Amino acid sequence: QVQLVESGGGLVQPGGSLRLSCAASGIAFGIYTMDWYRQAPGKERELVASLSSGGRAEYPDSVKGRFTISRDNAKNTMYLQMDSLKPEDTAVYYCNARFWKNDFWGQGTQVTVSS
Repeated sequence: QVQLVESGGGLVQPGGSLRLSCAASGIAFGIYTMDWYRQAPGKERELVASLSSGGRAEYPDSVKGRFTISRDNAKNTMYLQMDSLKPEDTAVYYCNARFWKNDFWGQGTQVTVSS
Protein backbone atom coordinates (compact mmCIF):
# COMPACT_ATOMS: atom_id res chain seq x y z
CA GLN A 1 0.00 0.00 0.00
CA VAL A 2 1.37 3.36 -1.07
CA GLN A 3 1.37 6.17 1.48
CA LEU A 4 2.63 9.73 1.27
CA VAL A 5 2.39 11.56 4.58
CA GLU A 6 3.08 15.29 4.81
CA SER A 7 4.01 17.05 8.03
CA GLY A 8 5.46 20.33 9.20
CA GLY A 9 2.70 22.73 8.32
CA GLY A 10 1.41 25.38 10.70
CA LEU A 11 0.99 29.07 11.38
CA VAL A 12 3.95 31.36 10.73
CA GLN A 13 4.41 35.11 10.56
CA PRO A 14 5.31 36.83 7.29
CA GLY A 15 9.03 36.58 6.70
CA GLY A 16 9.26 33.37 8.68
CA SER A 17 10.26 29.86 7.68
CA LEU A 18 8.79 26.38 7.69
CA ARG A 19 10.11 23.00 6.64
CA LEU A 20 7.65 20.51 5.25
CA SER A 21 8.34 16.78 5.07
CA CYS A 22 6.79 14.05 2.96
CA ALA A 23 7.43 10.50 4.11
CA ALA A 24 6.80 7.85 1.47
CA SER A 25 6.18 4.14 1.83
CA GLY A 26 5.18 1.39 -0.57
CA ILE A 27 7.11 2.78 -3.54
CA ALA A 28 10.67 2.56 -4.89
CA PHE A 29 11.21 6.12 -3.73
CA GLY A 30 14.53 6.72 -5.47
CA ILE A 31 13.15 6.36 -8.99
CA TYR A 32 10.22 8.72 -8.53
CA THR A 33 10.04 12.36 -9.44
CA MET A 34 8.79 14.14 -6.32
CA ASP A 35 6.75 17.32 -6.42
CA TRP A 36 5.21 19.77 -4.01
CA TYR A 37 1.90 21.39 -4.94
CA ARG A 38 -0.30 23.84 -3.09
CA GLN A 39 -3.92 24.87 -3.28
CA ALA A 40 -5.33 28.04 -1.77
CA PRO A 41 -9.08 28.49 -1.17
CA GLY A 42 -10.86 29.23 -4.42
CA LYS A 43 -7.76 28.63 -6.52
CA GLU A 44 -6.43 25.81 -8.63
CA ARG A 45 -3.73 23.49 -7.37
CA GLU A 46 -0.32 24.73 -8.50
CA LEU A 47 3.12 23.20 -8.67
CA VAL A 48 5.63 24.90 -6.36
CA ALA A 49 8.66 22.61 -6.61
CA SER A 50 9.77 19.53 -8.49
CA LEU A 51 12.76 17.24 -7.94
CA SER A 52 13.68 14.51 -10.38
CA SER A 53 15.22 11.19 -9.41
CA GLY A 54 18.47 12.56 -10.80
CA GLY A 55 18.39 15.60 -8.54
CA ARG A 56 17.18 18.28 -10.96
CA ALA A 57 15.06 20.87 -9.15
CA GLU A 58 12.60 23.26 -10.74
CA TYR A 59 10.53 26.09 -9.29
CA PRO A 60 8.01 28.61 -10.58
CA ASP A 61 8.99 32.26 -10.37
CA SER A 62 6.57 32.80 -7.47
CA VAL A 63 8.76 30.78 -5.08
CA LYS A 64 12.17 30.75 -6.76
CA GLY A 65 14.87 31.86 -4.35
CA ARG A 66 12.63 31.33 -1.32
CA PHE A 67 11.74 27.61 -1.46
CA THR A 68 14.16 24.70 -1.64
CA ILE A 69 13.15 21.13 -2.41
CA SER A 70 15.33 18.20 -1.34
CA ARG A 71 15.12 14.48 -0.79
CA ASP A 72 16.78 11.82 1.31
CA ASN A 73 16.45 8.55 -0.57
CA ALA A 74 17.80 6.57 2.40
CA LYS A 75 14.87 7.82 4.48
CA ASN A 76 12.27 7.78 1.67
CA THR A 77 11.54 11.38 2.55
CA MET A 78 11.22 14.63 0.64
CA TYR A 79 11.45 18.11 2.11
CA LEU A 80 10.41 21.65 1.26
CA GLN A 81 12.29 24.41 3.03
CA MET A 82 10.22 27.58 2.80
CA ASP A 83 11.85 30.88 3.72
CA SER A 84 10.73 34.50 3.52
CA LEU A 85 7.14 33.35 3.63
CA LYS A 86 4.40 35.67 2.43
CA PRO A 87 0.66 35.73 3.15
CA GLU A 88 0.05 34.60 -0.43
CA ASP A 89 1.91 31.37 0.36
CA THR A 90 -1.04 30.36 2.55
CA ALA A 91 -2.45 27.10 1.19
CA VAL A 92 -2.72 23.38 1.70
CA TYR A 93 0.55 21.82 0.54
CA TYR A 94 0.55 18.38 -1.06
CA CYS A 95 3.33 16.05 -2.02
CA ASN A 96 3.17 14.02 -5.20
CA ALA A 97 5.19 11.06 -6.41
CA ARG A 98 5.18 10.18 -10.11
CA PHE A 99 6.92 7.60 -12.27
CA TRP A 100 5.67 6.46 -15.67
CA LYS A 101 1.97 5.67 -15.14
CA ASN A 102 2.13 5.88 -11.36
CA ASP A 103 0.94 9.05 -9.67
CA PHE A 104 0.40 9.23 -5.92
CA TRP A 105 -0.72 12.04 -3.58
CA GLY A 106 -0.51 12.79 0.08
CA GLN A 107 -3.37 14.14 2.18
CA GLY A 108 -1.94 17.64 2.49
CA THR A 109 -0.72 19.90 5.28
CA GLN A 110 -1.99 23.41 5.99
CA VAL A 111 0.41 26.35 5.86
CA THR A 112 -0.90 29.70 7.08
CA VAL A 113 1.20 32.85 6.83
CA SER A 114 -0.31 35.60 8.92
CA SER A 115 0.58 38.15 11.54
